[in-house]
This record gives sequence, structure tokens and C-alpha cells, in this order.
Amino acid sequence: MTSLKNCFKKGKMLKSKIFFVVVITALLSSCSVKRYLPPGERLYRGASIKIEKHPELTTSSKSIKSDIKIAIQPRPNKFFLGQPWKVWWWYTIGPPRREKGLKAFLRNKLGEPPVLSSRVNAENTAKNIEGRLENLGYFHSTAQGDTTNKSYFTKAHYTVQVFPQYTINEISWPGDSIKVINQLRRIQGQTRSLLKKGNGYNLDDIANERTRLDLILKNRGYYFFNPDYIMAYADSTVGGRKVNIFLNLKSTTPEVAKYSYKINDIVVYPTYSLAEINADTSRNDFFMYDSIYIKNNENKFKPRIFKTAITYRPGDLYSTRTQNATLNRFINLGSFKFVKNRFEIADSANHNLNVYYYLTPAKKKSIQFGIDAFSKDNNYVGTQLSVNWKNRNTFKGSEELSIKGFGGIEYGYSDSLKNSNYRIGADATLRIPRYAIPFINIPENYFYPPITNISLGYEMLIKKLFYNKNLFHAQYDFTWKPDNKQQFTFAPFSLSYLNATNISDTFMKQAAVTPSLLLNVYSEAILGTYLSYSLKHLSRNRKNQWFFTAGLDLSGNLAGLITGAKHFREKEILGTPFAQYVKTDFDVRYTRKLSKTLDLANRFQLGIGIPYNNSALLPFTKQYIIGGTNSLRGFSVRSVGPGSYKPTAEDQKFFQTIGGDFKILMNNELRFPIAGKLKGAVFSDAGNIWTKDTIQFGPKSKLTKDWFKEIAVSGGVGVRFDATILLIRLDVGIPFRKPYLPEGERWVFDKIDFGSSAWRRENIVINIAIGYPF
Repeated sequence: MTSLKNCFKKGKMLKSKIFFVVVITALLSSCSVKRYLPPGERLYRGASIKIEKHPELTTSSKSIKSDIKIAIQPRPNKFFLGQPWKVWWWYTIGPPRREKGLKAFLRNKLGEPPVLSSRVNAENTAKNIEGRLENLGYFHSTAQGDTTNKSYFTKAHYTVQVFPQYTINEISWPGDSIKVINQLRRIQGQTRSLLKKGNGYNLDDIANERTRLDLILKNRGYYFFNPDYIMAYADSTVGGRKVNIFLNLKSTTPEVAKYSYKINDIVVYPTYSLAEINADTSRNDFFMYDSIYIKNNENKFKPRIFKTAITYRPGDLYSTRTQNATLNRFINLGSFKFVKNRFEIADSANHNLNVYYYLTPAKKKSIQFGIDAFSKDNNYVGTQLSVNWKNRNTFKGSEELSIKGFGGIEYGYSDSLKNSNYRIGADATLRIPRYAIPFINIPENYFYPPITNISLGYEMLIKKLFYNKNLFHAQYDFTWKPDNKQQFTFAPFSLSYLNATNISDTFMKQAAVTPSLLLNVYSEAILGTYLSYSLKHLSRNRKNQWFFTAGLDLSGNLAGLITGAKHFREKEILGTPFAQYVKTDFDVRYTRKLSKTLDLANRFQLGIGIPYNNSALLPFTKQYIIGGTNSLRGFSVRSVGPGSYKPTAEDQKFFQTIGGDFKILMNNELRFPIAGKLKGAVFSDAGNIWTKDTIQFGPKSKLTKDWFKEIAVSGGVGVRFDATILLIRLDVGIPFRKPYLPEGERWVFDKIDFGSSAWRRENIVINIAIGYPF
């Protein structure tokens, strides 16, 4: 308790010092900014708004202020403790000699130019407020504006008299009964309309409804239509604070916009050059495939790819949705550098369109060299040299063959042995932009083309001083997206083969003491099938953002049925025991935008692996791990779990992975800005892993009914630098609850002692990584 009191005293002293520095900085900024201002100018301090509501108005003053803030200009500078510290910094740095450089960065990113009083025109702003209220249906409302000066500041004051909002009484289309107006009338009368009887009058809703109507018409063949062709009148004289809205086509609407169009000819130029002129004036060198005119491309592309990429045919109504899908599918083929199209009227009497697609091929073959630096969840950092060769049109159907060779070194900075691993290997992947299934044809009607991947690879892990591990893998899978929010991946066939060689005497001597270490070097085959699903609702403008993934991984089921496997490593395929397990994963992430700059991010992970018959535990490559940069950030990886087991120094040295068959993890993080691209976070993490069997780490690691008593908890703070192309993250965490301590002693708040070097060395965990943890 004495050390805790000393910690609190030191904390209070530190807070006092910080507060003193902040106050001095604010005072300095106050003195400095004033002397920099031009003669006769003051600094704009912002605006106050006083709402005077009509007795019958029920809308809150807070809501009205929020609605009219957009009309108040200019935006004031940021203030802290009543002083414009960013303006002070902007003046203190001074004008840079160059547009780019350290001085320009410090001035523009950490400071801001002053907003001067000469930019403030309270009378005009008051008129803007009245106009804004008029657009929102608060007719007859008025506003007055004035300014006051104090010291070197100017502040604006607005008094607003607000009358009740008018509501929509009727919506009608009094125009001629031509087809396009009948279409608009039916669409606008649907339940999704933004204009409904009883809603408050809002000019923004009228503008957005015009855009909505235009989008729907565009999907019904009205290629030449435009939302500006729709006019709206509002009649506010009907009484009872109600408005009648009249919608119609403008008299200037061109005739071509009043008709729906069908597709006539589809013409494709597969090898179009941007230097070509009038490339579509002749059809002499074309052939037809599935109703599509294709220019002879010297057998560079199979015509089948145009059949699957183009989502409509002659005779179909024009649709923006199918047109965008076609462009998207061409772009996602990967074989074309530029994709553009053009529509023209083929027959004005019958309202037909010709469509032309101009495709500029990308370079077919390329080779890339790369040097990468990386950090892993297991607290290994390293570098890798790779060479990647690509053929973007291998079999003339936009198939992409990629062959990659790599070699690298990784260093375990949290490993008690401080050991290094070396990796060398090669991968070959064939990416096919369609379902490649022999003798089966699956219709492709999605916005995104399906992808078939066939991969084959080899990697050798050289675990210095211990052994070499050889991994061969092959997989055949499909990925498809019904829309931009959902994605499926199905691998009907996945094979991995692991084999250890060059096992050192050091390792075998330790294995004689701890026989479970031999699990690291046992050969094993994984004959798997895998299915995953993801759903995302991610957008910067959404207040609530969701991301969900689920996966199902099966291995050895058919092999076990055929061989009759019943016991651990009892049956073999081609001389190697095979893994048998069922594994399922769930990952839910939810971010709530508390304000424009404040986010609360949350994640919940659940993993369940059930090894059985021929397996007593999941293969090491499939096991769950806990701790580290993206998990429990107050515990280094391989330092906590499974269960209440505490890994020993020997475990950390010799085991490839300290993992488990079950996992639960919960993360919470409050993210906030600090200055410019520098951001901060306060976080808490909780979770653990467990095993199904005691074969590896004994009874303490096994999942029991008291699993919740073995949850590890940690927390901390972090800073992140957002460099646009990547985000560099530094998190500092400490443990709050240690599951390997005796029951009743696992919460360790009372043992926190930042003043003790021994405590800091044992408990403070520094995590450096790239990207957000979730």
C-alpha cells in the first residue's frame, strides 16, 4: 500500500506540472497572438445563438441550433483554456520558404491561420439563417445579428425568432399523363419516398427525392434523364401551416429524356489504344459472339470473357445498375489498364442505343522485387526479400498466374531465448475470374465477378538451434460477393503437409525432460475443407459501423471415416498421420461514432476447435494464440494461457506455438485525435485460450466449467501516427488480472507500482505494429 500511495503522490505531482505547463503555454499564446494581428483586426471568437421559440413550436432549441449552424460563417479557430494555441503556433513557426518540408508540415498540420474579425458580417449571416430556416419549413422566421469586442477578440451574437415548421399536406403530379410522368408518379408514391404526407417540409428532402427518382428511372431505361428536369412548387397558402407540393417535368425537358431505351448493338474493342481516332466507324474487322460484336484482337483474348463480363444483351432495357456492373467486372478482370464506354442513339424512332466498350490491355507480364518489414501477432518482427512474376492473361481468359519466391528473417523480441527464425519458400497462384469447376456451369449474375484460386506452395522454417520445418500446401477455392457488403470463400480442397528435419541434440535433450515438445516435430497432414463469410457495414458517415466474419474449418472427416481412426495418431495417409478436427470462428466488430472526432471501437472473438479421434489437439498452424499487439496488449504473446497455466521459459524457447483449441477475446478502445495526424487511444482487453486435452500443458490448461475464472484482463494507452498510406501504432499495456495466480489473488490493481523498476520490467508491455488492432 505504501508504494501505491507513493505512486498516487507522484501522479498528482505530475498532473500539477502538466497543468502548470499548459497554463503557461496558454498565457504565452495570449500575449503572442495579440501582437501578431494586423492593425485594426481582432480574432474571431465564434458565435452565440439565442433561440426565441413561438409558443406552439415543439422542436427543441438544441435541434434548431444544430440545423442552422451550417449557415453561420466563418468557422472560428480552435481554442484551449480560452486561448488560440493553434494560431499562436502558426505565427510562432512563421512562413516557410518552401511549400513542402518540415517547417511547412509543422505550421500547416499543427497550427492554423487566424480567422480575423474583418471576415465576420453578422447581418449577412442573419439573412443566411433566415434562408436556412425557410428551406427547413420554418416559414416567417427571422434573425438578427451583431458583434461585440473584448480585448483582441470579436464575437458574433445571433437572435433567432422561430415559428412552427410547416408540414406536407399533399403531393401531386398535375402534368400530362405521358409514360415518364406516370412512372415518376408511381415511384414517388412508394413507401421509400422521402416526401410523405405529414412530414415536415424540407428543401433538402425535395432535392434528394429528385435524385432518387432519377436513379430509379435510369434503371428502367431512361438513359438521358436528369434530376434537374423535375421541378417542384410549394404552396404554403393552404392554411393550418401546411404545404402542398406540386411536381412536374420542366417545359425545357428534351424529348429524348422522356423515353426509355433498349440496347441495340454491343461493340467491344479489346485492344483499344488511347491514341486511336474514330476507332468505331467501321465494323469490317469484327466477329459476333453471343450477340456481341468483338473486334478481331489477334487471338489475344478469348471471347468468353466478354460474354461473362457484359451483363446485358441486345433487346434489354438500359440500366445504370447493369452498366456499372459491366464496367466493374471489366476492371476486376485485371487484364485491362483502362476501361471506358460510350452510348449513342441507334434508332430514335424505336428508342434504341448502341453501346461501345473500349478496353486498353495492361502489360501482360511483369516482375517485381520487394523488401518488406513486418510485425506479427506472436511478437516477432522481421524483414523479407521477395520476387514476384505475373502473367495477367495466361490462358487468354484473363487468368492471372503469379509466382513468388521469398526469403526472410524474423526476430522474437519477447522470446526469452531471443531466437531468430529464417524463412525461405515459393508460391504459385492461378487466379481465374469465374467459377472454374469441371463439367459444371454456374450462372454469374453478381456485380462482382467470382474468383477461383488454385495455389501451390512450399516454405521452410529454420528455427535456429532446434529444427527445420517444411510446409507444403495446396488449395482450390472460390470467392464471390453478392454485393459490396458480403463475401463468401469456399475451399472444397485444402492440403497441408508438415515435416521436421535437422532436429538438434539440444531440442531432443529437452524433449527427454518434456516429452510433449515432440509435438513440434511430428509430421502431420491436414486434409481440409473451409468456408468463410463476412458482412460489413463500414462507412465514414455511418454512426454505427459493423463488421462480422464467421468461418468453418473441417479436416480429416472423410479420411477418418475411411480408415476408421479412433485414437491419437493411429491412422496414416501416405505414411503420415492426418489431423481430425472441426473448427469454427466468429469475429464481431462494432464502432460507435460518439462525435466527429471520438470513436468507441469494440471487438468480440470466439474460436472453438474440437480435435477428435486421430488428433488430441489442433495442428500448430490452426491453434489459437493470445497476447501481443492485436490481442491482450498487457501480456506479451506466449506469456499467458492456456487457462491458468503459466508458460515457463523452456516452453517459450522450445514450443513453436503456445496455443489452444478454444479462444475468447474482447477488446474495447476509445480513439481520439491529439494533433494533426497524431491520434490517441485508451483501451482494455480481456480473454484467454484453453485446450481440449491435457497432453500439452497439463490439467491447468484444460477448458472446464470454471473457464470464466481464468479470464486475463489488461489495459493501457496508445498513440498512432496516420501517414495516410499506413498507420504506425504504439500501445503500452499493463496486466489487470493474471489468471495464473491463485484464486482470490488474480486481480493485481493493488500491486501496480510505476515507481518500481522491477515491476515495470515485468508488467509493462510495449507493442509496436502497423495498422489498427481491429
